[in-house]
Amino acid sequence: MKLRAAGLLDLARIEEMHRSSDTRLSEEAPPAARLWTVLSSTLSALLPLAQETLIYVAEDGGKVVGFIQASGQPLGLDLPRATVLQVLNLQVADGADTDEVASALVEHLCNQALDRGAHRLFVRLPERDPLLPVFRLRGFRQYATEVVVYADKPEMRSKNFPTGARPVRRGDNRLLYQLYRKVTPQEVSQVEAPTYREWRALHGGWTGRLAARGSEKEELVVDRVELVGWVKAELSSGARPNTISFMALPEASLPGDLADLGLSLLGESERPAWSSLRHYDSNMIDALRGRGFSVLLTQLLLVKELAVRVPVREKGLVPSFG
Repeated sequence: MKLRAAGLLDLARIEEMHRSSDTRLSEEAPPAARLWTVLSSTLSALLPLAQETLIYVAEDGGKVVGFIQASGQPLGLDLPRATVLQVLNLQVADGADTDEVASALVEHLCNQALDRGAHRLFVRLPERDPLLPVFRLRGFRQYATEVVVYADKPEMRSKNFPTGARPVRRGDNRLLYQLYRKVTPQEVSQVEAPTYREWRALHGGWTGRLAARGSEKEELVVDRVELVGWVKAELSSGARPNTISFMALPEASLPGDLADLGLSLLGESERPAWSSLRHYDSNMIDALRGRGFSVLLTQLLLVKELAVRVPVREKGLVPSFG
């Protein structure tokens, strides 16, 4: 079996394999779940050939039997500058040995990414995806679980909105990063966004907090000397549901009040709504369950460290004797 970079002559075969997988997914998943996987860069859900991506193929007997695709993160970043890559696609042709071909493609991508200067590879997989063992055996580890909740008709429970709610201001970015670090377990933030610069680059991208084109957005924080909550509502103008995103400290009634505040931002919209949360956002998940939401799907977030981070030693003051 030969592994190589994809060429123009391979694209027809790549699209054929992708369409075959796409049809199977469409038959198995509810429409809303299928739409989420497309929008959130879930593995095998997206084939963006119009932007710069890495695509490698496995060839056996002169025939392409599989391919793997990755893009820089945030999505659309020029590949030469990307130190973080997101695996977008891994497909194996019907009749080929899935374990052999998929494992070889993942290993090849890791080696090529490291040669290009990438430090980390991320992949988002549906729970119980048959390709999960392939990534685990190649050194990927799960660092978080994404829980997507959905409501056809979300319902506010009260108008007792959190005290201190105000619109986001330009100077709030670093305060929001501090809130992110407080609500996110260290083992997650150290992988996802260990620095403010990385958080700014990735915020709103692969984490699932999607920014829909053509949507009306409103963003508020809960300011009580320090920021204790954040909510963003995006009113969709297309086929997708409205999107609500949250961060909240686990303080008494704050998650429930913040959920009502977020729903109020949707106004008179009659569209369904969804929200992407993490396994550690259990208070927000419970609050939304009480307002007509239910779990649409669960996805696993995996990472492989291609280069080990070595903390830079701080310079100390050395006494000088004259």
